[in-house]
Amino acid sequence: MKNKYRSTKLACYTGYVVQAIVNNFLPILFIALQSIYGLSYEQLARIIIFNFTAQIIIDLSAPKILKVFGCRGCAVLAHISATVGLVLFGILPQIMSNTYSAIIISIIITAFGSGLIEVIISPIVEALPTDNKSGNMAILHSFFCWGQAFTIIITTVLIFFTGFELWYFIPVVWAIVPFINIFAFLKVPLVEFAKDEEKGSIKTLLNDKRYYFYLVMMLCAGACEVAMSQWASMFAQQALKVPKTVGDLAGPCAFALLMGAGRVWYAKRAEKLSFNKTVIVLSTLCFLCYLTVAICHIPFVALICCAFCGFTVSVFWPGILSAGAKDLKNGGAVMFSSFALLGDIGCSLGPWVLGIVADSYGLNIGFLSGSIFPILMIIAAVILSAADKKTI
Repeated sequence: MKNKYRSTKLACYTGYVVQAIVNNFLPILFIALQSIYGLSYEQLARIIIFNFTAQIIIDLSAPKILKVFGCRGCAVLAHISATVGLVLFGILPQIMSNTYSAIIISIIITAFGSGLIEVIISPIVEALPTDNKSGNMAILHSFFCWGQAFTIIITTVLIFFTGFELWYFIPVVWAIVPFINIFAFLKVPLVEFAKDEEKGSIKTLLNDKRYYFYLVMMLCAGACEVAMSQWASMFAQQALKVPKTVGDLAGPCAFALLMGAGRVWYAKRAEKLSFNKTVIVLSTLCFLCYLTVAICHIPFVALICCAFCGFTVSVFWPGILSAGAKDLKNGGAVMFSSFALLGDIGCSLGPWVLGIVADSYGLNIGFLSGSIFPILMIIAAVILSAADKKTI
């Protein structure tokens, strides 16, 4: 049974690498886009908003899209969209007079694929006949981290050798990965969702007060993770005055590696750990990382906190998905899509708030504003942990 679905897992792992590429190659190019096209912090943050807003729309539409195309069709469609969007990202800015609009169009198309990957891949893995569901989910999401680190390293190397002026070749190179995975999902064996699982029970979810706390935690999970990972490179270069290569590798790349390490660590211990207590501890550490980055002017210490923040957020996203699937029975695709929806809202809201504050008060204060999200995560986790499940 395990050997039968090995190729399925590999395709799903690659799918999360694709999502990592789509969501993380662009921030490495922020300095290039700012220097060549004169984009402000707010405009750069707005690109992130368009990315995750498009993913939010997909989250809302996912149950209907799944009903039409099925899980295999959705997986293939997601990778086609990611491929086309990345190719257009390299082409449209060179042929359209309004470069910023070209970037927005391209990012929306790639975001369609990324959003669909987020909604469809997790339930595909959850449906496989395997033990230790929480551990499997953590391993799956760790590939987003490995993909993020891989994306940062390769993109940084390409920029080092080609310079900012040839940045538009980079997304075309990255389009190779989702293109190959299209053919993988055309062949791998899948466990199609049962009809009741596809539909889920929205009434059951809405009547369970735990559901709302999970939604709050998903929003904070997205905000905590993406606000740091998307702005760490620019923070290292402009606020800490370290070289770009050092900033990329010591900031967002180390962040991704430690986030991946945290997910592997959690995968081995998920069945023994209390999820809520783990989240409370890690959220507290996450808050301290944001606070230290904001107030510390020692580059070495600030970069360590940027990186270690990756470990602190590692459990949030996959842990909430697994805990929700365990606690909220019959949630099905509706639950997964709503979790992805709130997570993507957080992914959009976190870096946007940071960018808005940074435009007015500087990047340090921007990171201070980001500390509100781990605080909210702590509050939600404490309430879930303290309250009796029968009375929440």
